Amino acid sequence: MIRAVFFDAGNTLVRMNYAAIAAELARHGVRATSEEVHRAEWQARVRLDAEVFARAPGASTENRATAAHYVRLILEALGVTDRAVVEAMAEWRRSYNAPAGLFNVADPLAEPALKLVRDRGLTAGVVSNSNGTIRAILQTLGLLPYLAFVLDSTEVGVEKPHPRIFQLAVEQARVTPREAVYVGDLYSVDVRGARAAGLDAILLDPAGLWGERDCPRAPDVLAAVRLILAER
Repeated sequence: MIRAVFFDAGNTLVRMNYAAIAAELARHGVRATSEEVHRAEWQARVRLDAEVFARAPGASTENRATAAHYVRLILEALGVTDRAVVEAMAEWRRSYNAPAGLFNVADPLAEPALKLVRDRGLTAGVVSNSNGTIRAILQTLGLLPYLAFVLDSTEVGVEKPHPRIFQLAVEQARVTPREAVYVGDLYSVDVRGARAAGLDAILLDPAGLWGERDCPRAPDVLAAVRLILAER
């Protein structure tokens, strides 16, 4: 029986600030709506997984090179390839809203998903590769009260996909690995990492871009929770 649900933070409970990205692009003469940036990110995360994390298991999601690659992939999905614009956007990202960065908007389905987990009597927790800021971000966004714990990779000293960070979550929730499910947005980091620790995992795939994968997929975090509860 499932007794706990663990969530990634970025692209799961918390979104990038697409409006801020669109506004900065406009300063460089690039017209893109926040929704277009959002859809570009869906494409970028799949490519980032294939080009970085699948090729180099254990590669950090938090270093500067990975972040710059991610920004470039989002811009490419928007059709932005001008080197000056790409470099300017990468520099802007490094200074925007430091130290928290671009992930400072709650996913609109995050609170309903967490509330559903709580109302069904399950334990909810966050397991996030972050720079020490995710707890404060979740608190600012009003999501922290729904969570029994938050594991930030910088604070605990280990990043996904290493199984140890998932094992820490299991210990915090006082469940066995088979009694917990992880919900995240990157196959090589989230799904493989959770499985290495003995947990099942659900991959968020809002646009059906991941193709055939050997794991359940859901279009959003609320749908993922409903899937978990249906199979409980």
